[in-house]
Amino acid sequence: MPAPIEDYGLIGDATTVALISLGGSIDWLCLPRFDADACFAKLLGNDQNGYWAMRPAAPVRSIERHYRQDTLILESEITTDKGRARVIDFMPPGETEHDIIRIVEGIEGEVPMHVDLKARFGYGAHIPWIKVDGMRATLTSGPSALLFNSPVPIEPDWDVARLEANFTVRAGERLPFTLTFYPSHERPSHDVIDAGKELQRTERYWQNWATRCPYQGRFRDAVVRSLLTLKALTYEPTGGIVAAPTTSLPEELGGVRNWDYRYCWLRDATLTLDALMRSGYIDEATAWRDWLMRAVAGAPAQLQIMYGVAGEHRLEEIELPWLPGYEDSRPVRIGNGAYDQFQLDVYGEVLNTLYDAHVYGVPDLADTWGPILAIVDFVEQAWQRKDEGIWEVRGEGHRHFTHSKLMAWVAVDRAVRMIEEFGVQGHHRVETRLPRWRALREQIRSNLLQRGYNERIGAFTQSYGSEALDASVLLIPHMGFLPADDPRMLSTVAAIEKGLTWDGLVLRYSSETGVDGLPGHEATFLICSFWLADNYAMVGRLDEAEALLERLVSLSSDLGLLAEEYHPERHRQLGNFPQAFSHIGLVNTAHLIEAKRAGREIVYPATAQLH
Repeated sequence: MPAPIEDYGLIGDATTVALISLGGSIDWLCLPRFDADACFAKLLGNDQNGYWAMRPAAPVRSIERHYRQDTLILESEITTDKGRARVIDFMPPGETEHDIIRIVEGIEGEVPMHVDLKARFGYGAHIPWIKVDGMRATLTSGPSALLFNSPVPIEPDWDVARLEANFTVRAGERLPFTLTFYPSHERPSHDVIDAGKELQRTERYWQNWATRCPYQGRFRDAVVRSLLTLKALTYEPTGGIVAAPTTSLPEELGGVRNWDYRYCWLRDATLTLDALMRSGYIDEATAWRDWLMRAVAGAPAQLQIMYGVAGEHRLEEIELPWLPGYEDSRPVRIGNGAYDQFQLDVYGEVLNTLYDAHVYGVPDLADTWGPILAIVDFVEQAWQRKDEGIWEVRGEGHRHFTHSKLMAWVAVDRAVRMIEEFGVQGHHRVETRLPRWRALREQIRSNLLQRGYNERIGAFTQSYGSEALDASVLLIPHMGFLPADDPRMLSTVAAIEKGLTWDGLVLRYSSETGVDGLPGHEATFLICSFWLADNYAMVGRLDEAEALLERLVSLSSDLGLLAEEYHPERHRQLGNFPQAFSHIGLVNTAHLIEAKRAGREIVYPATAQLH
């Protein structure tokens, strides 16, 4: 049975990651990239679906773990009756192949250890062909292969197709185990890995990267851990950042709200760029902006809400019936059927990202006015359409979502601002659009104010004509549509505090309305609570903002990781893990509070003049 979600640690090489339980079992690993098939899928099933465990063969008194300072090197210290040992887990970054290195160190006395490796390719479905030669083994299935190197003799269990090893580690000893992925039609480029050298190189890589963060506030450890997590979720060859490295971790235990998040969402674009730029990571922000523009290249009518890490368009959703799901949460899905939804907000995300990138000093692309022109012309024709909204409602949920209209306004507003503030460099067709776009911006703004704000309940609501609340409207000040101290925003915040929170944490919407077309319920959506803290900070409620941020940080795992959601009654993290959106919220909120405390203004678009 898999561990609680929050009990997993993350290691990665900036192309894929592995999740390691508190008990020392790697229960999730997709190779050679985030969205490839998993060869360890116990996370979504059981022992039959693949894992690599390394644990004491003696009663355990305690296990304490931490990341080595400002790295993704996971260290677990195990205490038994006879001694203490340390397991160091990491994946060296920047290699063409993918290595997992697990070093067992003796600290005190002696500790008997047991290694148990059961690979099951194809998301736990395919038993590999295994060859063993002393302290080396290969595991092959179709196009994929693993090379396992052990410092002690390997003991194959042919009946169940797994590899074991038993040994005792004594004080001062260091025993490295390595697992290397390679295409089965090739030979691995290295047969032996210098584990000590790779450990030093990996430590330098992560620590050098982390030192670029200028944030020195009260929440520095949480901010740096969140930024390291974002870096781990980056597919370095393209710059794409996945929403999470997992699929089908449930939003409701035992329920059907189980989705594949191993793709790149356009809705995350602006907030991701903000988190990276405010934290000093211009190279990563530039790579993300460049990935975005390659992914969306083409006809605006065909813009998708998400893409693969290399910009792939086709992300068909299928179910894997042989996997019982995390804590019996079925179905397990790969691919994401929402990829071809119509969501009006993505057009605003693209243009807001381009605008912010220029403001932050990201070098401009050679020609962005062509895409800008095409996108705004499309928004002009499409902004009055219903859509599925930021939360990707399924079924018959098409509505005039308030957040979608906000982002349609953002698309036009940022195009106008780019002309007015940056110039058009001789693009006459763009310049002639300016009067029309200004009028369009005013039309969308007036429409949203008249139909998106419900006077009876005193709040911007989920959709036009609705009385349902939705946390996405908390982004109105972030987008420069209204200032946070506008009476309509103040009353919206009050309504959300009263009607859309659970134990002080924010739900993204009420699932009881049936808007999402799904059975069951979900827990609090973590980034929405960060947005509430932002609204507090923007109006000077800094103590409340900081208290909420402190509570959210306290919900992190012992390793500082956050999932998508948190269940206040179960005290459990839920949803895919770790979640980029949650960590982005933490970084941006911490920067905002620090800036407000210091009397500095955080960079947001200037609020438009509104009636």
